[in-house]
Amino acid sequence: MSQTAALDLSSLFQPFSHGPLHLANRIVMAPMTRCFSPGGVPGADVAAYYRRRAEGGAGLIITEGTWIPHHAAANEENAPRFYGDDALSGWRHVVAQVHAAGGKIMPQLWHTGLTRRPVLENLYEAVVEDLSLKVSPSGYVMPGEKIGEGMTGAQIEALIEAYAQGALTAKTLGFDGVEIHGAHGYMVDQFFWHETNKRTDGWGGATLAERARFGVEMIRACRALVGPNFPIILRFSQWKLQDYTAKLAQTPQELASFLEPLADAGVDIFHASQRRFWEAEFPGSDLNLAGWAQKLTGKPAITVGSIGLEQEMLQTMFSPEPAAQSRLDRLIEMLGRGDFHLAAIGRALLADPQWALKIRGHAEAALLPYSVAALASLS
Repeated sequence: MSQTAALDLSSLFQPFSHGPLHLANRIVMAPMTRCFSPGGVPGADVAAYYRRRAEGGAGLIITEGTWIPHHAAANEENAPRFYGDDALSGWRHVVAQVHAAGGKIMPQLWHTGLTRRPVLENLYEAVVEDLSLKVSPSGYVMPGEKIGEGMTGAQIEALIEAYAQGALTAKTLGFDGVEIHGAHGYMVDQFFWHETNKRTDGWGGATLAERARFGVEMIRACRALVGPNFPIILRFSQWKLQDYTAKLAQTPQELASFLEPLADAGVDIFHASQRRFWEAEFPGSDLNLAGWAQKLTGKPAITVGSIGLEQEMLQTMFSPEPAAQSRLDRLIEMLGRGDFHLAAIGRALLADPQWALKIRGHAEAALLPYSVAALASLS
């Protein structure tokens, strides 16, 4: 008997609507960097890769991170960019393919800020690059390590405009919305985190609410260009690549002071990134980060973090062994009681484009297992 045979999966496959966004189910393909776009141009293979996930039943696809039109955004030449006629032509084809398969798709807009590019084979090492060409809030590449100076006010305003232009491009190309990458210690998150934002002007501050200003102004700028009826998702996290134990907010009240202004600025959906979705975020409640985001803002939330697999990302990053599948009991319980509205699937959906269809049919035995070998091609 399959693991899900006794589970009522109906909550996972209910349609979802929020404003102009209408999805066939609650399953989201999580953004996962693939680096199969030579020179930053997504080709026919990238379009086919995303189309397969739409055909396989994912309600919404969020693309891998794509570079906003800013000179310092990128740290990998084969990750896709979101500017230039050649790259935008490629993205237009991606949208057409996903829509032809009946799917919905949003790009994730990304800027790495001042970060060292990890080596895929060993995330604890980093590629040596000219970090002097990078920009950041305060010149900190990680906690306690300052290697430059922070951006000027004019540079910050230009960066905000680059995000807004990226959002407008997403609308122009026919995407179904846009996600802003505001998590994991990259550019937007570097403004949020006290370890990387040491500014003493209006773009910094001692409190998380004060440091949220860049995100608030950036979301407002995006909303001004795309109008009121184009969905904007913000991905955020407590943990950082520079520190897995980091916390932006220590209490629900502090989290509310951070998220509520972002919601007011125009965020429609919060994508709350955790390494393990089932873990409670604050003492005294079993709500996870997505659950708190939804409760505090009234906006729908996406949960993510090792759904479908027993091991979290780092445990599978270097192992040649297939990752063990996990039961969905906890996800169904949390979704069914309304903690969050959507669930983002990462590695499990990367390995098997038909993950959603197979789960719906209780056919776990037919699932293709995830292993590090899955990263070698766009299957």
